[in-house]
Amino acid sequence: MNYYSAKDMAAAFRTVRNNTIKIAEEIPEDKYGFQAASESRTVAQTLVHIAMGTRFALAVHGEKLKTMEGFNFYSFIHPILAEEQKSRSKAEIIQLLRTSGDQFAKWLEGLSDEFLAEQVSFPAGAQPPAKTRFEMLLSPKEHEMHHRAQLMVLQRMLGITPHLTREQQARMAAMQSAKN
Repeated sequence: MNYYSAKDMAAAFRTVRNNTIKIAEEIPEDKYGFQAASESRTVAQTLVHIAMGTRFALAVHGEKLKTMEGFNFYSFIHPILAEEQKSRSKAEIIQLLRTSGDQFAKWLEGLSDEFLAEQVSFPAGAQPPAKTRFEMLLSPKEHEMHHRAQLMVLQRMLGITPHLTREQQARMAAMQSAKN
């Protein structure tokens, strides 16, 4: 029995995606080309990378692969990396985040506990040798949170206080005000 159901996983993913969309909305479109270093992704590329981040999970688990043996990750990822390079407007990127997020969350909601408990094996020598689908399906949210943290640093570099920080500051001020 999982104490964290597919519906819980979908709700948590939606929360993360909504926070990413809020960041995308707050960064001005003329700053979407900003990058912290010459070898790093721009704001726009990072947002598209996040939007595409659910495709691997959908490919592996949507196809119900039981093993990663023989899965050619590099041929899978090349078209996705090409998508990051395409020129898109801020509105198009935000719509891509909404669409891919909604699609993934709806798909997650429909998964059974039995499906989430299935083991997927990895190629010989990999550690660990297998993971449950549940454990693997936590990865898209974790991956997005990693890149969202990068976006929050980029916001700071652009002089924008991230919304989660502003919300925390408001809670702290309200608590301080209630004490007085």
